[in-house]
Amino acid sequence: MQRQNWLITGVSTGLGRAFAQAALAAGHTVVGTVRSEADLRAFEGLKPGCARGRILDVTDDHAVSDVITEVERGVGPLDVVIANAGYGLEGTFEETPLAEVRRQFEINVFGAVATLQAALPHMRRRRRGHLMAVTSMGGLMAVPGMSAYCGSKFALEGVLEALGKEVAQFGIHVTAIEPGSFRTDWAGRSMTRAARTIDDYDELFDPLREARQKASGNQLGNPAKAGEAVVRIASVDQPPAHLVLGSDALRLVTAARTAVDEDIRAWETLSRTTDFDEGAQL
Repeated sequence: MQRQNWLITGVSTGLGRAFAQAALAAGHTVVGTVRSEADLRAFEGLKPGCARGRILDVTDDHAVSDVITEVERGVGPLDVVIANAGYGLEGTFEETPLAEVRRQFEINVFGAVATLQAALPHMRRRRRGHLMAVTSMGGLMAVPGMSAYCGSKFALEGVLEALGKEVAQFGIHVTAIEPGSFRTDWAGRSMTRAARTIDDYDELFDPLREARQKASGNQLGNPAKAGEAVVRIASVDQPPAHLVLGSDALRLVTAARTAVDEDIRAWETLSRTTDFDEGAQL
């Protein structure tokens, strides 16, 4: 395998750390972004000389651009960039404060967009590269009590799909990574929970929150295997636009997409009634 230069945001824990460890094990150089000096030292200790830490807040657009420019000059041309930094926000739609919804999108969507936008001009000039972002199975299906999180991931999915079609002409690949439930701290330290205020939702939501908390630490997905899967698609000539990770994600995403297809088919006749008799087809 040809050695590559990777940049991954949010490598302190979770899937970001797993992706970085797998890439390092494969012989790649990985620049990982973290939020503190302690996390930086811990990351660089994984493989001195190959693991390069950078402190970064992905919501600071100028800092994101500056870091990627500095890495391109100081470390080398980036072959793979993974916008991984993000977090979960749990709460019913009605109970989640708008400020928390905005913060969810600021990190999960705009932080990822800033990262990919900063890396793209360098890859475009070289006519090669692989841009990835971690969305979620929640970017292709939705569950009660996660409206803000799923909304942010659905938004990111749309950005990535359009981006992939724009940059294919330059030899640049774009992949949405869609994990299911993995044994990380996503449902623990990395989860923000909106306060419960409306008892009408208790019967629906309380069992969901309890089940998610009980499953934390015992999820089906193996982060190390997820890392190996991502390293694999970074080495192939035609990587997928969508990489669903985990059998639970496969099951839930397939069911959700089937439900959408069924709605489209059931209401196809009504859909067609909204056309002019003559007009331009897209």
